[in-house]
Amino acid sequence: MTFVFVSGDLALDFAATLKWRRGPDPEELLATGADAARWAVEAGVLSRPPRVGEEELRALLVLREAVYSALHPAAAAPRPADIRVLNRAAAQPGPRPALTALGVRRSGDATALGAAVAVAAIALLESRPPIRECAGEACTRLFVDRSRAGNRTWCGMEECGNRVKAASYRARRARE
Repeated sequence: MTFVFVSGDLALDFAATLKWRRGPDPEELLATGADAARWAVEAGVLSRPPRVGEEELRALLVLREAVYSALHPAAAAPRPADIRVLNRAAAQPGPRPALTALGVRRSGDATALGAAVAVAAIALLESRPPIRECAGEACTRLFVDRSRAGNRTWCGMEECGNRVKAASYRARRARE
């Protein structure tokens, strides 16, 4: 399984680890602690995979749902339960950067991963950039719209944008 980082923000990319949320078969990308550890490294939060036990994984999944709920464009304001989850995670020690001869290394555990995600989510709530939900038929990924015109439609062209454009092309060809 490959993680995709197209949301434009760490917190939104973390929320996207549950794909196709409203469909009959949501796809869980963090099914195991090892998946969460790998995500932490691929996202650049930590330099080495942390140990993520069942309890830590459950806490990360609760955090993920609070992030999605609090940042969803349809939410007028974060729910009190989501605020508590975000604040609790953000209050924990985050990743610890250290300069080495090979560059910067970020160390930490599963709690540090959660702290980094929660801090990123709170920063988004504070700055309130335009957050959109992908217009792909089944996609539920949220992303920051940094397009010049402010009209970005899809989470990414590689996945959803190409699907929509290919379907549109096939429909036009069928009418000809």
